[in-house]
Amino acid sequence: MLDWHYGTIMTREQLPISKQVYFALGQLGWSILAGLISSYLVYFYLPPGDAGIPLFIPQVAIFGFLTIIGLITMAGRFFDAITDPWIATLSDKSKSPKGRRISFMAKASIPFAILTALVFWTPVAYVSYINVIWLTIVLLAYYLFFTIYVTPYSALISELGHTSAERLNLSTYISLTFFVGTAISFQAPLIWNKLIEMGMDKVLSMRITFTGLSFIALMLLLIPVFTIDERKYCDSTPSDISMMESLRITFKNKNFLVFAVSDLAYFLALTVFQTGLIYYITVLLGQAEALYSTLIVVLGLGSFIFYVPVNIIAKKMGKKKLMIIAFAFFILMYCITYFLGKDIIPLSQAAQAYLLVAIAALPMAIFGILPNAILSDVAEYDAIITGKRREAIFFGVRTFMSKVGQMIAMLLFSSLLLLGKDAGNDIGVRLTGPVAAVFCIVGLLFFLMFDEKKILSKVDAKK
Repeated sequence: MLDWHYGTIMTREQLPISKQVYFALGQLGWSILAGLISSYLVYFYLPPGDAGIPLFIPQVAIFGFLTIIGLITMAGRFFDAITDPWIATLSDKSKSPKGRRISFMAKASIPFAILTALVFWTPVAYVSYINVIWLTIVLLAYYLFFTIYVTPYSALISELGHTSAERLNLSTYISLTFFVGTAISFQAPLIWNKLIEMGMDKVLSMRITFTGLSFIALMLLLIPVFTIDERKYCDSTPSDISMMESLRITFKNKNFLVFAVSDLAYFLALTVFQTGLIYYITVLLGQAEALYSTLIVVLGLGSFIFYVPVNIIAKKMGKKKLMIIAFAFFILMYCITYFLGKDIIPLSQAAQAYLLVAIAALPMAIFGILPNAILSDVAEYDAIITGKRREAIFFGVRTFMSKVGQMIAMLLFSSLLLLGKDAGNDIGVRLTGPVAAVFCIVGLLFFLMFDEKKILSKVDAKK
């Protein structure tokens, strides 16, 4: 592959299929860890009354609408978000002999996995502010190492893929492993219930489950670290731009800005879905926790069916139209969420749960594949225009925006639960759907302003 850089021609080898698989397995690892935190953090520390989980932190309302777990997660997400541009800039400027990205991923892998498990291992076995302090420190550390691994990893999508089509293929592969990883994390209730059946205490069974899955994730995180020679497949020329200047240039890019705001809305909706699904199943629909694991498998398989069609259609008709369709499906799904368990939906309660994931399958496939490919095109367009390769800062800022969305979602979700989170008093759980739908509408309106033709006309001309 030939590429112009600072007036010279550089040769970069095309990434073989085997290496693409190894790269995608890194996403499998970190999506397991992220899935454990996003799906079970609130459930573990703010459980429904009949969950059988004892309380470890005070269940008080601050200022009448904020919970302690909501504040802790908000602080964690905020800390995580502000470190993204910093880590991205360090990665862009790195002169490590292992490459600008792999060197960061190698340092982050072990602490990233260990801290994920430690989030659920409180030092005190009863309600205590010691647990609050512990959770705050461990969660902040978790988010730091999350960023150190994920931001450089994401930047590699743009660098390993040398054309728009190659980047779309890479995005498809990592989307698949993201869903598989998330599905694996969603099997945690199935695992801990098996341990309970063997006579183990529920809290201990949950902690052992989270620890075991974290270890599996660690093995996967290390695969791209040891199998991909970044110097061989990427142009790893360090950037010489400071963080503030790089941020200024990045936010001046109109297409990136509208994409980032739209992406923020998507991550807000996704976080609500991941955090709320177990409440929708157990509280609104009165089903057992075990159905949660089954639904995630169905959702993963349903999304997988759309992977190849999404990849093909995106190449033929563009990514923007599919993203608009995905937002529309998400809006419909969240509107339906409010009515789960009510007579207005003429289906059994279990069937309603399956209806929810059936509607989610297509947009989850689209959102799983296309945003990374779109952002990679934006980063490549910027490199062509400016002559500076700053892939990580684009993904770092995107991650910053997405984590702001996740932070808002966790705060809103935990606050809404104060209005009612138990069977018979579930208005708080129900309201999470319409709130997420409103943000999806905002995301759709912003994405309509994205100029895909302008970017691809320049990117596709450079082959």
